[in-house]
Amino acid sequence: MSLSGLCQVCESREAKHTCTQCGTAVCDEHFDRTSGLCVRCADTSGKRDVSPTTDEVDEDDFHRI
Repeated sequence: MSLSGLCQVCESREAKHTCTQCGTAVCDEHFDRTSGLCVRCADTSGKRDVSPTTDEVDEDDFHRI
């Protein structure tokens, strides 16, 4: 599939890929070849580690079951 236009994430590089989940046109920098997802979908699908650092966690972030 041939794409034309700019990456919909950075809006500065040529879009060369399409996210298989959301259809966003993205450049090489914002595409995860392993999963076929854009960086936004890769983050929400758990494909990348987005765990908060200990500085970002407070008491409200802890839940007891």
